[in-house]
Amino acid sequence: MPLQNHRWFLPSIHAEPELFEIYRSTHQFYQEVHSREAHDRHCEWYGEVSEQNRRELEKMRGDINVFSWFRRRSED
Repeated sequence: MPLQNHRWFLPSIHAEPELFEIYRSTHQFYQEVHSREAHDRHCEWYGEVSEQNRRELEKMRGDINVFSWFRRRSED
């Protein structure tokens, strides 16, 4: 078979940059989605921990202050 009977397909010169641009945009989009989801998870965790700390602080404020017994000075 002579080479003249074969068709040669050459890629379009403009197709490659467009494909890379689409890939880059898609990749950046998914990175942004991932970082926002991670931030949302962190904010949710932080809210839960801060609420737990507030409850513990209120509970501690209601407890008897044992250390004040040791710090009392006798008034002679």
